[in-house]
Amino acid sequence: MDFLLNLITTVGYWGYVILFLVIFLESFPPTFFLPGDSLLFITGFLASQGHFNLIVLVATLYLASVCGYMFSYAMGKRLGDFIERSNDKYWFKKKHLDYTAEFYKKYGTQTVILGRFIPIVRSFNPTLAGAVEMDYKKFFRMVLIGGFLWAVGLTTIGYYLGQVVPNADKYLTLIVVCIIVVSLFPAIYEFIHKMIRKSRKMN
Repeated sequence: MDFLLNLITTVGYWGYVILFLVIFLESFPPTFFLPGDSLLFITGFLASQGHFNLIVLVATLYLASVCGYMFSYAMGKRLGDFIERSNDKYWFKKKHLDYTAEFYKKYGTQTVILGRFIPIVRSFNPTLAGAVEMDYKKFFRMVLIGGFLWAVGLTTIGYYLGQVVPNADKYLTLIVVCIIVVSLFPAIYEFIHKMIRKSRKMN
Protein backbone atom coordinates (compact mmCIF):
# COMPACT_ATOMS: atom_id res chain seq x y z
CA MET A 1 0.00 0.00 0.00
CA ASP A 2 2.80 2.45 0.87
CA PHE A 3 4.48 1.85 -2.49
CA LEU A 4 1.18 2.41 -4.30
CA LEU A 5 0.48 5.65 -2.42
CA ASN A 6 3.99 6.96 -3.04
CA LEU A 7 3.58 6.17 -6.72
CA ILE A 8 0.20 7.83 -7.26
CA THR A 9 1.22 10.98 -5.40
CA THR A 10 4.41 11.53 -7.40
CA VAL A 11 3.35 10.89 -11.01
CA GLY A 12 0.96 13.82 -11.42
CA TYR A 13 -2.21 13.18 -13.39
CA TRP A 14 -1.07 9.61 -14.09
CA GLY A 15 -1.99 9.00 -10.45
CA TYR A 16 -5.65 9.26 -11.42
CA VAL A 17 -5.08 6.64 -14.13
CA ILE A 18 -3.47 4.28 -11.62
CA LEU A 19 -6.36 4.78 -9.18
CA PHE A 20 -8.88 4.14 -11.96
CA LEU A 21 -7.17 0.86 -12.87
CA VAL A 22 -6.94 -0.36 -9.25
CA ILE A 23 -10.63 0.28 -8.50
CA PHE A 24 -11.66 -1.05 -11.92
CA LEU A 25 -9.70 -4.29 -11.51
CA GLU A 26 -10.92 -4.83 -7.93
CA SER A 27 -14.34 -5.59 -9.43
CA PHE A 28 -13.11 -8.96 -10.72
CA PRO A 29 -12.66 -12.19 -8.69
CA PRO A 30 -8.98 -12.84 -9.61
CA THR A 31 -7.95 -9.41 -8.25
CA PHE A 32 -10.04 -9.39 -5.07
CA PHE A 33 -6.87 -8.71 -3.03
CA LEU A 34 -6.50 -5.15 -4.34
CA PRO A 35 -7.22 -2.40 -1.78
CA GLY A 36 -10.65 -0.85 -2.04
CA ASP A 37 -12.17 0.77 1.05
CA SER A 38 -8.83 1.81 2.49
CA LEU A 39 -7.60 3.23 -0.82
CA LEU A 40 -10.72 5.37 -1.23
CA PHE A 41 -10.40 6.75 2.28
CA ILE A 42 -6.66 7.43 2.04
CA THR A 43 -6.89 9.16 -1.34
CA GLY A 44 -9.69 11.33 0.06
CA PHE A 45 -7.41 12.22 2.95
CA LEU A 46 -4.55 12.98 0.52
CA ALA A 47 -6.89 15.27 -1.42
CA SER A 48 -7.44 17.26 1.78
CA GLN A 49 -3.66 17.70 1.95
CA GLY A 50 -3.51 19.03 -1.62
CA HIS A 51 -2.23 15.90 -3.38
CA PHE A 52 -5.39 15.48 -5.49
CA ASN A 53 -8.23 17.61 -6.80
CA LEU A 54 -11.26 16.27 -4.92
CA ILE A 55 -13.72 16.69 -7.82
CA VAL A 56 -11.45 14.95 -10.34
CA LEU A 57 -10.60 12.27 -7.78
CA VAL A 58 -14.22 11.47 -6.92
CA ALA A 59 -15.24 11.44 -10.58
CA THR A 60 -12.36 9.08 -11.43
CA LEU A 61 -13.12 6.64 -8.62
CA TYR A 62 -16.86 6.64 -9.28
CA LEU A 63 -16.40 6.01 -12.99
CA ALA A 64 -13.93 3.22 -12.27
CA SER A 65 -16.33 1.55 -9.83
CA VAL A 66 -19.21 1.63 -12.33
CA CYS A 67 -17.15 0.51 -15.33
CA GLY A 68 -15.53 -2.30 -13.33
CA TYR A 69 -18.88 -3.69 -12.23
CA MET A 70 -20.36 -3.53 -15.72
CA PHE A 71 -17.40 -5.33 -17.30
CA SER A 72 -17.44 -7.90 -14.49
CA TYR A 73 -21.16 -8.48 -15.12
CA ALA A 74 -20.45 -9.10 -18.81
CA MET A 75 -17.68 -11.54 -17.89
CA GLY A 76 -20.05 -13.32 -15.50
CA LYS A 77 -22.62 -13.71 -18.24
CA ARG A 78 -20.07 -15.55 -20.35
CA LEU A 79 -19.14 -17.65 -17.31
CA GLY A 80 -22.78 -18.61 -16.81
CA ASP A 81 -23.10 -19.75 -20.42
CA PHE A 82 -19.88 -21.76 -20.05
CA ILE A 83 -21.12 -23.49 -16.89
CA GLU A 84 -24.43 -24.33 -18.55
CA ARG A 85 -22.57 -26.02 -21.43
CA SER A 86 -19.95 -27.77 -19.28
CA ASN A 87 -22.39 -30.34 -17.78
CA ASP A 88 -20.86 -29.92 -14.30
CA LYS A 89 -17.35 -30.98 -15.33
CA TYR A 90 -15.67 -28.23 -13.34
CA TRP A 91 -15.64 -27.08 -9.71
CA PHE A 92 -18.16 -24.25 -10.34
CA LYS A 93 -21.31 -26.22 -11.10
CA LYS A 94 -24.82 -25.32 -12.19
CA LYS A 95 -26.13 -25.83 -8.65
CA HIS A 96 -23.90 -22.93 -7.56
CA LEU A 97 -25.56 -20.69 -10.12
CA ASP A 98 -29.00 -21.85 -8.99
CA TYR A 99 -28.12 -21.08 -5.36
CA THR A 100 -26.83 -17.63 -6.29
CA ALA A 101 -29.93 -16.89 -8.38
CA GLU A 102 -32.13 -17.92 -5.45
CA PHE A 103 -30.08 -15.69 -3.11
CA TYR A 104 -30.58 -12.66 -5.35
CA LYS A 105 -34.26 -13.53 -5.71
CA LYS A 106 -34.66 -13.73 -1.94
CA TYR A 107 -32.74 -10.59 -0.96
CA GLY A 108 -33.26 -8.51 -4.08
CA THR A 109 -30.96 -6.41 -6.18
CA GLN A 110 -30.06 -4.26 -3.16
CA THR A 111 -27.44 -6.95 -2.45
CA VAL A 112 -25.44 -5.32 -5.27
CA ILE A 113 -25.34 -2.14 -3.18
CA LEU A 114 -24.62 -3.84 0.15
CA GLY A 115 -21.92 -6.02 -1.42
CA ARG A 116 -19.96 -2.88 -2.30
CA PHE A 117 -19.00 -2.46 1.35
CA ILE A 118 -17.83 -6.03 1.97
CA PRO A 119 -14.30 -7.02 0.89
CA ILE A 120 -14.06 -10.04 -1.46
CA VAL A 121 -17.86 -10.02 -1.89
CA ARG A 122 -17.36 -6.73 -3.74
CA SER A 123 -15.18 -8.53 -6.28
CA PHE A 124 -17.42 -11.58 -6.82
CA ASN A 125 -20.81 -9.86 -6.67
CA PRO A 126 -21.03 -8.44 -10.23
CA THR A 127 -19.57 -11.56 -11.86
CA LEU A 128 -22.13 -13.80 -10.17
CA ALA A 129 -24.92 -11.34 -10.97
CA GLY A 130 -23.99 -11.69 -14.63
CA ALA A 131 -23.67 -15.47 -14.38
CA VAL A 132 -27.25 -15.84 -13.11
CA GLU A 133 -28.44 -13.16 -15.57
CA MET A 134 -29.79 -10.65 -13.09
CA ASP A 135 -31.98 -8.11 -14.89
CA TYR A 136 -29.54 -5.77 -16.62
CA LYS A 137 -31.48 -2.54 -16.07
CA LYS A 138 -31.99 -3.23 -12.37
CA PHE A 139 -28.35 -4.23 -12.00
CA PHE A 140 -27.15 -1.06 -13.73
CA ARG A 141 -29.37 1.08 -11.50
CA MET A 142 -27.99 -0.57 -8.36
CA VAL A 143 -24.44 -0.17 -9.68
CA LEU A 144 -24.93 3.58 -10.11
CA ILE A 145 -26.34 3.93 -6.59
CA GLY A 146 -23.89 1.56 -4.90
CA GLY A 147 -20.90 3.04 -6.71
CA PHE A 148 -21.89 6.52 -5.60
CA LEU A 149 -22.39 5.55 -1.94
CA TRP A 150 -19.13 3.59 -1.86
CA ALA A 151 -16.67 5.52 -4.03
CA VAL A 152 -17.95 9.03 -3.39
CA GLY A 153 -18.97 8.39 0.22
CA LEU A 154 -15.74 6.87 1.54
CA THR A 155 -13.53 9.28 -0.40
CA THR A 156 -15.46 12.27 0.89
CA ILE A 157 -15.26 10.98 4.48
CA GLY A 158 -11.49 10.69 4.13
CA TYR A 159 -11.33 14.24 2.79
CA TYR A 160 -13.56 15.59 5.57
CA LEU A 161 -11.54 13.97 8.36
CA GLY A 162 -8.33 15.29 6.83
CA GLN A 163 -9.83 18.77 7.01
CA VAL A 164 -11.28 18.75 10.52
CA VAL A 165 -9.06 16.44 12.59
CA PRO A 166 -5.82 18.09 13.77
CA ASN A 167 -2.75 16.05 12.79
CA ALA A 168 -5.00 13.42 11.21
CA ASP A 169 -2.02 11.91 9.41
CA LYS A 170 -0.77 10.56 12.77
CA TYR A 171 -3.92 8.42 13.08
CA LEU A 172 -4.15 7.37 9.44
CA THR A 173 -2.95 3.79 9.97
CA LEU A 174 -5.35 3.29 12.91
CA ILE A 175 -8.26 4.68 10.90
CA VAL A 176 -7.51 2.40 7.93
CA VAL A 177 -7.33 -0.64 10.22
CA CYS A 178 -10.70 0.32 11.72
CA ILE A 179 -12.23 0.64 8.25
CA ILE A 180 -10.97 -2.82 7.28
CA VAL A 181 -12.27 -4.39 10.52
CA VAL A 182 -15.69 -2.73 10.25
CA SER A 183 -16.04 -3.75 6.60
CA LEU A 184 -15.47 -7.38 7.61
CA PHE A 185 -18.28 -7.37 10.19
CA PRO A 186 -21.07 -8.42 7.75
CA ALA A 187 -19.02 -11.36 6.45
CA ILE A 188 -18.11 -12.45 10.01
CA TYR A 189 -21.75 -12.18 11.11
CA GLU A 190 -22.92 -14.27 8.14
CA PHE A 191 -20.27 -16.91 8.83
CA ILE A 192 -21.24 -17.19 12.52
CA HIS A 193 -24.93 -17.26 11.64
CA LYS A 194 -24.29 -20.04 9.13
CA MET A 195 -22.33 -22.09 11.67
CA ILE A 196 -25.14 -21.71 14.23
CA ARG A 197 -27.72 -22.92 11.71
CA LYS A 198 -25.51 -25.85 10.79
CA SER A 199 -25.04 -26.76 14.47
CA ARG A 200 -28.79 -26.68 15.09
CA LYS A 201 -29.44 -28.99 12.15
CA MET A 202 -26.87 -31.49 13.45
CA ASN A 203 -28.55 -31.48 16.88
